Amino acid sequence: MSLSRRPRPYIIPEYSLTGDLLAYLTCGLQYRYHNKASLPPSTPVQLWFGEFIHGVMEEAYRKWQQGAQFQRFPWNWDTDIRDIELEIDRRLRAGGLYPPPRLFCPYTASTTTQGLCPDTNHPHKLIASQRTDAAINTWGPHLFPLIHESEVRLKGIRSMPGYQPNVSRSNYYGINGVVDVLSSVKLQTSSPGNLILRYIHQNSTLQQMINNLNTEEYEIIIDYKGMRRPSTTSPTWKYHEWQILTYAWLRSMEPQSKPVVAGILFYLNELSPSREDMKELKNDVASGSTDVMPQGLDLRNIQNWSQTAPIPQLSGPFREERSIRIICCGPSHIRNALQSFDAVVNDIENCVLSEMQGNNITASWQPNPDQRTCTACDFKTFCPNPAPRPYRPTVP
Repeated sequence: MSLSRRPRPYIIPEYSLTGDLLAYLTCGLQYRYHNKASLPPSTPVQLWFGEFIHGVMEEAYRKWQQGAQFQRFPWNWDTDIRDIELEIDRRLRAGGLYPPPRLFCPYTASTTTQGLCPDTNHPHKLIASQRTDAAINTWGPHLFPLIHESEVRLKGIRSMPGYQPNVSRSNYYGINGVVDVLSSVKLQTSSPGNLILRYIHQNSTLQQMINNLNTEEYEIIIDYKGMRRPSTTSPTWKYHEWQILTYAWLRSMEPQSKPVVAGILFYLNELSPSREDMKELKNDVASGSTDVMPQGLDLRNIQNWSQTAPIPQLSGPFREERSIRIICCGPSHIRNALQSFDAVVNDIENCVLSEMQGNNITASWQPNPDQRTCTACDFKTFCPNPAPRPYRPTVP
């Protein structure tokens, strides 16, 4: 009697747009430890604020839906926004994600201990709260009426690049992502005073796409970024565009979708920049590596600012313009973005196969030295190529 052998399981590798592709592009070796080995970062500043601002904006939209009392702006931080912040903080803590020091005050007025705050006069409106206040009151009046769906999960499948029978793990790979906001705009009823639509219509390419539509509705994909606007010479600038365009492709695969005309990125740190953000902005202005240049008083304040001086108060229109980025979702743009992501998936799969063939981790996964990334990285002391210098192990 002969026994049949069980066939190898057919598994399609799944790739998340932010958790896999963008993380790998930031640093391949760090991606291996965080995503493949499930080692969480010890100081997840970027992760915490990203989750925090996403949660606050989503809850603020739900609150706005409740009635007319929440549809008037500006919202008061103490009475309207603070309860939302505390609720999101509790959710993140339940998942093991705690706010980094001096970024957010988690205490109520009844707390008598100082904690990591400047004094015992809780609650403190620290920089995370300053940004949530600015984000809701700057974009809420224009964004919330456009929202059709929030937290939309998209999923698709593509042919595995560089597929080799009996070598590659699969002949397909899955790609998924979560769109923060999906807006559906009706041409006949859209408000002419909406600031977001005004930015859309100011773009001649997008206006032409809208004029050529054979339907009365189009969609806008919106993503919040808890960071400053990257310089135009930074790889991150390009990666974010790829992300939005890939979202647009995934959405277009769904039968109920309308034409996706544009994507919008909100860089919410720009509404209330930190000292480090101002330092980077000053460098971008000096080198001309930003697409939103200051003028007049804003330019003089940035050029004359020193790192020991207080952060200058930049004008509202300038901060607003720097916080919004419009991306055209034309067919050629989407095609180029998908080809770029295919190339990234091919690189990741080659790293996985190298490790499966017996090579060690540092030989299979290459680091991408960057000063800001390496400074906050938990693996810099044994990284073969950290930036800007070798690091010595320290006591935890």
